[in-house]
Amino acid sequence: SSLSQDNVFTPRAERKLLKTRGLTPVGSRRRRAAILSGSRIPFEQLPYQCFQEARKVLIQHREEKVKDIETERQKIARLKAQSVEPQNEQRHQHRINSMERYLDQLKIHADVNDPMVKRRFEDGKGDMDKPIYRYLADKKWRQYDRMIIMQRITQMNVVPDVLPSIDPTLNVELSFGPRDVQPGEFVDSRVSEFPAHLNIQPYDKGERYVSIAIINPDVPNVEADAFDYRCHFLASNIKISPTQTSVSLGKLTDEQVILPWLPAYTQKGLAYSRMSIFVLEQKDGQILDAKALSQRYEHDDFILRSFVDRHALKPVGANLFRSRHDQGTAGVMQRAGIPGGDVEFKRKKIEPLPYKKLPGSRYR
Repeated sequence: SSLSQDNVFTPRAERKLLKTRGLTPVGSRRRRAAILSGSRIPFEQLPYQCFQEARKVLIQHREEKVKDIETERQKIARLKAQSVEPQNEQRHQHRINSMERYLDQLKIHADVNDPMVKRRFEDGKGDMDKPIYRYLADKKWRQYDRMIIMQRITQMNVVPDVLPSIDPTLNVELSFGPRDVQPGEFVDSRVSEFPAHLNIQPYDKGERYVSIAIINPDVPNVEADAFDYRCHFLASNIKISPTQTSVSLGKLTDEQVILPWLPAYTQKGLAYSRMSIFVLEQKDGQILDAKALSQRYEHDDFILRSFVDRHALKPVGANLFRSRHDQGTAGVMQRAGIPGGDVEFKRKKIEPLPYKKLPGSRYR
């Protein structure tokens, strides 16, 4: 049979499908093998008595939750229709928000055990506008991907070197062109010469504005015998939502970019540079003046802590990749107009203390 996203179930066939048609398989191999070998009976009509009896219980449970949802909607509608005094407006809105959060919880409880919902989610066809799919996606992210991010940024001391702490609530995926980059992976300087692409996935409803900062905390300071910070990219006023997740850093407008993309590079003699990526939520949807901020900040000696405190930003997402010296570093620096492509750092020779020096007679 012809290759299809629904019927390939061997690694060789999956690679052939991706190479010839550019498609990735849907669902698990076990499911695809069952579809290929079994009859085309709709999933919800599978002729298994236990399965159908369980579905009856789930349908009854869902009907009860739907009634609760309708009751809660009526309560919210009545509350919104009430007129309140100006001094009670904040309390009134807080109560409405609390009831809407409870309404979302009821929607999740109504569908969380539905096999059709789980199947659509596993097939990657879930609608992120619906609370149940956001809930399942958030649960899946926290079970693995979030732990990987936290392990990388703590193991490599991005936290607390760049920011004192962070509690990620959204997923940040990094790619350069067609290549996806795993957290902490080394990226060739010729690849990171061009702006990256981020996929920022929130798991709660609504739109928000975020700022994105890419910081290198491993810039050598020879005079002070220490390390400084360098900002390789900074932008604000980027709108994201559960369904609007794609952010191409090279296509942002002048009203968003504060510091344009600076290629990631590491000079010869240095171990590597930690290119840390932070997504910062702007408080109450405030809009920052990017043009004014671009006059205040520069790439060198940029302190992200001060920027976060000054503008009341909240770190909500992070990622990381690493850069090291390679064959393309000098060319990347030259094309970007960065001096120092021919500089090599060497470890400082430490002279022994006088009382540890061997007497000259021993060398005669």
